[in-house]
Amino acid sequence: MKIVGIGNPVFDYIKTPVVDTRTRVLSGCSTNACLAARRLGAETTLIGCVGEDFAATFDAALKRYRIAAHVYPSPETGGFSLVYYDALGNRHLDVLGRAAPIPSIPEGVVEAADYVIVGPILGEVSADLLREVRQAARGRVLLDPQGMLRRIGADGRIEHYRNAEIEAIAPLCDVIKANEVEAETITGINPRAGEGDLRRATQALQRLGCQVAIVTMAADGSAAFDGDHYTRIPAFATNAIDPTGAGDTYAAGFVVGYLRYGSLKEACYYGSCVASVMVEHVGPDFPLTAREADRRFELLMRDGSG
Repeated sequence: MKIVGIGNPVFDYIKTPVVDTRTRVLSGCSTNACLAARRLGAETTLIGCVGEDFAATFDAALKRYRIAAHVYPSPETGGFSLVYYDALGNRHLDVLGRAAPIPSIPEGVVEAADYVIVGPILGEVSADLLREVRQAARGRVLLDPQGMLRRIGADGRIEHYRNAEIEAIAPLCDVIKANEVEAETITGINPRAGEGDLRRATQALQRLGCQVAIVTMAADGSAAFDGDHYTRIPAFATNAIDPTGAGDTYAAGFVVGYLRYGSLKEACYYGSCVASVMVEHVGPDFPLTAREADRRFELLMRDGSG
């Protein structure tokens, strides 16, 4: 199976109540998705922009993790300071660097993919680039919209806003996977207000034009709607020390699960299990294996909690 991730890699500083990286570590939505998918047995290719400041470190990481890449130059590499301040995963997100927008899609790369994960982190994927992806893709396209809903506030801190192009963007995607904040930003419905609100937010997101909408809520699980059926997915119970990358690896697990099972429910359950491994660790060296993901998947499908 071949999976392509589109979005700039970043090098982040991360501090939670449990861990402190003390230095900047490799991360990013599409990057984490490629890391997870590769460990699950997929061939992965990452498309993004990297500056000379982290170019050598990034190249070494790609070789270590056996990920192919098409990298465009940038004045600097992207990165954030992520300081978590509560058990729900809420955080202060400050910009340490911003890489250039991705200018184009390399010929032949997207065409060969079974699934494309578009995961921008800060405005590097335009609606026009997503149209280019949609036109080229022979497989399915999943969008994690986080980087299309972020802008830098006056204090240098990331704030969320409703991108006016979201109505044009949604129909270009087979799947949109948003976390609770992103879902509320797009739909105006707070998924945490109650189970009915989670259902309404997920359905409102899907009705913007994608085939499937998924809303994730960390330890409170996720929900999916395909236009006909609403599915509630439990989280795999675990000891989370760093929620960074949970949604990214959920997306990778969902994609691998869908390519394997062809079922929305099973794909979401598999995504939940893959994300549970990520949150037990910090940084790109999370010890995900297909065997462990399969074990957790069987438990979650059987017991509903892990």
